[in-house]
Amino acid sequence: MTTSADFIIIGSGSSGSALAYRLSEGGKHSVLVLEYGGSDIGPLIQMPAALSYPMNMPLYDWGFESEPEPHLGGRRLACPRGKVIGGSSSINGMVYVRGNAGDYQHWEESGAQGWGYADVLPYFQRMEHSHGGQQDWRGSDGPLHVTRGPRENPLYKAFVNAGEQAGYQVTADYNGEQQEGFGPMEQTVWKGRRWSAANAYLKPALKKPSVNMIKCFARRVIIENGVATGVEIETGGKVSVVKANREVILSASSINSPKILMLSGVGSAAHLREHGITVVADRPGVGQNLQDHLEIYVQQQCLQPITLYSKLNLFSKARIGLQWLLFKSGEGATNHFESAAFIRSRAGVPYPDIQYHFIPVAIRYDGKSPVSAHGFQAHVGPMRSDSRGSVTLRSGDPKDKPRILFNYMSTDKDWEDFRTCIRLTDELFAQEAMKPFAGSRIAPPPEVQSDEQLNEFIRGAVESAYHPCGTCKMGATGDPMAVVDPELKVIGVDRLRVIDSSIFPRIPNGNLNAPSIMTGEKGSDLVLGKQPLPASNQIPWEHPDWQHSQR
Repeated sequence: MTTSADFIIIGSGSSGSALAYRLSEGGKHSVLVLEYGGSDIGPLIQMPAALSYPMNMPLYDWGFESEPEPHLGGRRLACPRGKVIGGSSSINGMVYVRGNAGDYQHWEESGAQGWGYADVLPYFQRMEHSHGGQQDWRGSDGPLHVTRGPRENPLYKAFVNAGEQAGYQVTADYNGEQQEGFGPMEQTVWKGRRWSAANAYLKPALKKPSVNMIKCFARRVIIENGVATGVEIETGGKVSVVKANREVILSASSINSPKILMLSGVGSAAHLREHGITVVADRPGVGQNLQDHLEIYVQQQCLQPITLYSKLNLFSKARIGLQWLLFKSGEGATNHFESAAFIRSRAGVPYPDIQYHFIPVAIRYDGKSPVSAHGFQAHVGPMRSDSRGSVTLRSGDPKDKPRILFNYMSTDKDWEDFRTCIRLTDELFAQEAMKPFAGSRIAPPPEVQSDEQLNEFIRGAVESAYHPCGTCKMGATGDPMAVVDPELKVIGVDRLRVIDSSIFPRIPNGNLNAPSIMTGEKGSDLVLGKQPLPASNQIPWEHPDWQHSQR
């Protein structure tokens, strides 16, 4: 077993895989990836349409859930995180969203110098191989293939047409110049297969002699005299240490990265002492600033038998699976999220704060509770909640799962925003383009109309979109709640960085896989001390009358 390397990366997920690939370029540096999960081989991960299975399997998922959420009637919400090579990119919904330019401007304004939109856009371009994206805004030869679904079902186009009829923008590429509007959704699928960070980055990296991977449980980072020197790991019941000649990099997710930091003595001094952990660096921000996107499924009966409901029986599933196994084509080769929208909730909001995923079936994201009828649905939710939660230790035992409290729906604005989402969706589904298809509303039930009724429905039905982030916030070194500086170095410890979605100061618009990979890409240049890619001079689109108009 390899016992030392220049760089040790804890976690082979979206950021960790990108780091392994980039840090090993040129063969100058040895890289050791520590991953607790196993292989991603097999149709449950590689077949895009099977996405609901791996995120519910203990084999592939850490199985985290929140503490009882106080504003959701004490419900515990699932928080799947990938426990497999490729991390959460191997169990996610494969939706590809860069985020809005305004998100990164906010990062920079909040202390993340060098992470503005002009700085991150070149890294999005470097990582992408875009198929159908806007020229000059997208990458064309990166490792990550980004495609669009076939959009053969007429409901996909009807959804976009309804948006246009309601007065919203239409955009050909929400990852290009203009995010705002209705249009095709992008996916990390290539030649019919899930194009995870493992397929795009990790497997090519592991072919190099300078890159190795150990299947092990990372217990804590070894920090000696304020310097990270290695990682304590457990494999086959034996505890040992692997040494880092240059740096240790935490890329273990927004749940496990703060947990490992705290177990290593980096965190709130009072919290660490409570669990008998020696304090190395008192950083009260570790595990704080936890954010996520919530969404509601607005479901509608479909008047025509054209939805995926007819494909949910065992015979159809077998046929779809066989076609995918033989040809990597057909309905198994897409995630079925093929139309999308980003809109603003009200006038005076400068850029979109509501996201739609549209799918031609009425079913939960995790594949449970399908409606026993033809239907379609919009996943809709606000993008920028002010609610903040935390990840804290349950004990000083590395094997114990951490306490996760999102503190969802803790502000009046959260409730107002969700009611707005539902009412805007009702208006959308009432447009002429949807008339041939839209029957009565399934969820919320048609009689649920008043603010109080909607609140009650939201309390019981809202679900996580599985976008946790923010728990090792990047910021200025003088910010007491910052955990890493803009070079992603842990403040107060040398030769230790965090490079994953936990460093996001505020959650970006949309799904988090693309920003997480971008963080690994940009982070690799910071680790190697390379000159950053030249800042872009592209000017993103902004609604000309956002101050006075909602659409």
